[in-house]
Amino acid sequence: MINALKSVRHLATSTVKHTVSEFRMPVPWGEMRGRIWGPDHGRPILCIHGWSDNSGSFNTLIPLLPNDWRCLAIDLPGHGFSSHRPPGVFYSFPYYIADLRRVVEALQWKRFSIIGHSMGGNIAGLFSAMYPEMVDAVVLLDSYGFLPADVKKMNTNLRKGIDELLEYEKKMDDRRERIYAYESAKERLKAANPTLSDQSVQILLERGVRQVDSGVVFTRDIRINLTNIARMDLDQSLRLQEQIQAKVLVMRATEGLTITFPQPEEFMVAIEKGWEDKNNSIVVVEGDHHVHLNNPSVVAPLITEFLQSVAPEHMSNQAAKL
Repeated sequence: MINALKSVRHLATSTVKHTVSEFRMPVPWGEMRGRIWGPDHGRPILCIHGWSDNSGSFNTLIPLLPNDWRCLAIDLPGHGFSSHRPPGVFYSFPYYIADLRRVVEALQWKRFSIIGHSMGGNIAGLFSAMYPEMVDAVVLLDSYGFLPADVKKMNTNLRKGIDELLEYEKKMDDRRERIYAYESAKERLKAANPTLSDQSVQILLERGVRQVDSGVVFTRDIRINLTNIARMDLDQSLRLQEQIQAKVLVMRATEGLTITFPQPEEFMVAIEKGWEDKNNSIVVVEGDHHVHLNNPSVVAPLITEFLQSVAPEHMSNQAAKL
């Protein structure tokens, strides 16, 4: 067990409406980084970004949430300023779950809420199913919560992911970091995510690139692009969904994931029905896949209202003492 707070550093960066600090925590292969907002004893909220993004994904949203919440936006390993995984290791959801367990154990968060965007929402769904006693509420920002795979393609995907990693490793000695002018890095990120506003691109690049002598290099590990070998089929996803005890708010963006990353309708209908059967909330908001970053005022009031309606255990205990 990680000794709480002894190995965690918070480097204060500013004092505004929310107190904001840089979060740093050692892990066996390096460190995990992120940003932590709000008072030490505020309501704990874990914010998990999407694939290829970083904790900056929440920079515009968190300041619109109650300033007595303690929000930790983490850089997942291989993203932002967090260390890359060791050579020979895959990026897959079970590893991400272990990463988050390390974080919440170090902070001594026994029960908390999660806000997850895109892939971060799918990580939130799996975490909440594996540790249902720890999570009181989940907000899925343009995320399905689970992303089932076609069972008929399981062997093909597994083989593809392994072959891709082996091919990557063969070329490691010859691989050199590609150096960009900052403006070229902006153009590349914008081309990969055309719905991002110019401001959002700059926010993500704050942790998405690092300075070198002749320009900048992207901080993300190229291995995050390899095929995910740890996938579940629809039946497994639905059985895990049943284990979740937290209340869930599913937020769909009108121009979001269903357009940019469509999935088989029979899968998504079943997952959505699973949320409905558990009496959770499903809302549709105007915006694109990064609406929480591009236009956070659209989602912030809905998130605040939902999370305030789910009384966290630590607040109930405090009220009982008064």
